[in-house]
Amino acid sequence: MHRRLVFEEPISRAAIWSRRLALFGLTVVALAVLIFRFGQPSLERLAPIAGAYIFVLLAFLLALAAFVRIWQDGHRGIGIAVQAFVLCLLLLVPVAYAGFQLATLPLIADVSTDIAEPPAFSRSRVALAAREGRVPPDVPAERRAAQRQGYPKALPIVLELPAEVAYDIARKASVNLGWQVLEGAAPGGRSGAGRLDAVARSRVLRLVDDITIRIRPRADGSRIDIRSASRLGGFDFGANAKRIAAFEEEVKLLVELR
Repeated sequence: MHRRLVFEEPISRAAIWSRRLALFGLTVVALAVLIFRFGQPSLERLAPIAGAYIFVLLAFLLALAAFVRIWQDGHRGIGIAVQAFVLCLLLLVPVAYAGFQLATLPLIADVSTDIAEPPAFSRSRVALAAREGRVPPDVPAERRAAQRQGYPKALPIVLELPAEVAYDIARKASVNLGWQVLEGAAPGGRSGAGRLDAVARSRVLRLVDDITIRIRPRADGSRIDIRSASRLGGFDFGANAKRIAAFEEEVKLLVELR
């Protein structure tokens, strides 16, 4: 009786290491995000997240190499390589999207619906304490012009309602959006304008952005201008414009529900 020896092709080492690195990269990215989220936001604290993506990129390249070796040499491990490849793609999609935004959006982190006379941030003790003593600096006129080209829908909100009513609506919209309202002043006084100052945080990294809202009376109603400025970095990946758009939608909804 003769035994038949069966020789199985070896599993691709590139496939094995691609999955290991992909899982390691995922773990490091998740831990780095958690550390950043619950710590004090700073550019330096973003370094571990960027470093974690080095492992993700290496895993992606190894997965591609594994596909080539499996095709050429008939090695096993196609399932392992596919798992690593898909995981890397899922991790790299946000980075690719961020790169696309960096290439297509204006290089700005302070967006206002009034580019000629942006609303000023409060310098009261309460507001300064909440902003850790920071007052968002003025943006040069040429960069404001670039904002208009990049975010043409960031426009003033004109309501056929008294300024006092518009102020209440703006305050309620801010609360509904989950912003921390620091202080407010109803329309009146010398200028006749009202204002609100607030703070918002992003969902994932909990990045802090400062918001100020100005309500001015008009002969036919009122005008609301909003300015949103990021504390970290000189590019906001469109976050401030999206926040302004969300505020406008909420104001319109509240007006319709009156």
